[in-house]
Amino acid sequence: MSVPVLETSKAVILARGVGNRMRAALAGSSLTSEQEKIAARGIKAMMPIGRPFLDHSLSALADAGCAEICLVIGPEHDLIRNYYEFLKPERVHISFAVQQQPLGTADALRAAREFTGPDSFLVVNSDNYYPAEALRKLRDLGGSGVIGFERSGLLESGAIGEDRLRSYATLRTDAVGHLRTIVEKPAHVEDDALISMNCWSFTPTIYRACDAICPSSRGEYEIPSAVQYAIETLHEQFQVISFRGEVLDLSTRADIASVARHLEGRSVQL
Repeated sequence: MSVPVLETSKAVILARGVGNRMRAALAGSSLTSEQEKIAARGIKAMMPIGRPFLDHSLSALADAGCAEICLVIGPEHDLIRNYYEFLKPERVHISFAVQQQPLGTADALRAAREFTGPDSFLVVNSDNYYPAEALRKLRDLGGSGVIGFERSGLLESGAIGEDRLRSYATLRTDAVGHLRTIVEKPAHVEDDALISMNCWSFTPTIYRACDAICPSSRGEYEIPSAVQYAIETLHEQFQVISFRGEVLDLSTRADIASVARHLEGRSVQL
């Protein structure tokens, strides 16, 4: 008897990052005074691009059918909490989870355990804007999976350059499209590569993996390590969903102008 696939309406957004690359000064910067203030604090999710960058991401999640959102923030992130508590969005309900120390993405995810409960759920970065169609495909999966963004699709609009692709991870699959290994920062990105932009769907099994892994060489607990553990030790199957489309990456001050051009004219409905 087959197990029914259950769509999820929950998503976790990892917004605890310290934003060291965003804080780095940029010669000849043309940022507004408000953008300079946010960049100096490293709170990329709140970068004003018409309105906070995170508003655009939340709108895309709502378009994809995710109505329950948990923002994982640090104890110092009153700016994020106060903004969304005052805003009172109508299409999504926003909760907060606090990661006390910046100990990596897997540690941040553990902070959302109470929010996700027994359900499957999406996990995305706060400094990336993902197409609603990709998010919808992942939501419809109702189990463990990841979007594998096609290399050519990421490059097509110019939002991401060839040189940056090597800073991401590539996904290696088996014959039926299940994830086998994650290759971090590959020396060369093949033309047919599927690239991880940290757009995941998880079941509660991921928490067993997050609890079991050791810190990386940087002293952080990382989601890719937890996924690899879940595959190899817990025998969890992660479906890789191939998708052709752009992702906007707001990592540095140099990204702000390009991201603003790509978001110009896009409707935001929260």
